[in-house]
Amino acid sequence: MRMTQQMSITLPNGMAEFVREKVARGDYASDSEVLRDALRVLRERDRAIEAWLREQVVPAAQALRDDPARALSADQVRDELK
Repeated sequence: MRMTQQMSITLPNGMAEFVREKVARGDYASDSEVLRDALRVLRERDRAIEAWLREQVVPAAQALRDDPARALSADQVRDELK
């Protein structure tokens, strides 16, 4: 059973040139390798965002919902950022 699928994609000129440059410099053996690596990075970024939302954002939102007194005022946030 074949584990790959051929696709035809269209890229803006700048992106296509970037792909060609990566291959020409020897960073990758083919255009397909560049795109596969880019998709792996995108998948990992999506997974990291999902984990951050699940592990940090949702619990923080729930904690504020459970105890609104924990919230900071706009002035307190500005002071923290200074």
